[in-house]
Amino acid sequence: METDEKSMMDPTVLKELVTVEMPYGKYKGVILCNLPEHYVVWHHENGFPKGRLGMLLSTLYEIKLYGLEDLLRPLKKKTY
Repeated sequence: METDEKSMMDPTVLKELVTVEMPYGKYKGVILCNLPEHYVVWHHENGFPKGRLGMLLSTLYEIKLYGLEDLLRPLKKKTY
């Protein structure tokens, strides 16, 4: 199994999408799952950052692309 596939299967990914803030740029401080779709699409078209943040944004892109935002709703309600 490749590292990227292993990361995608990491159960903490969805939790991080509802708790991790964008660390820089126009949307600094915004929780990743609350980023505007156009911003996530821009990253998809121009390249995701390297590392964990890039993997999280890539996952968020796939969630938005396939209309799977409902996966995140129950997690948004929990406090971590």
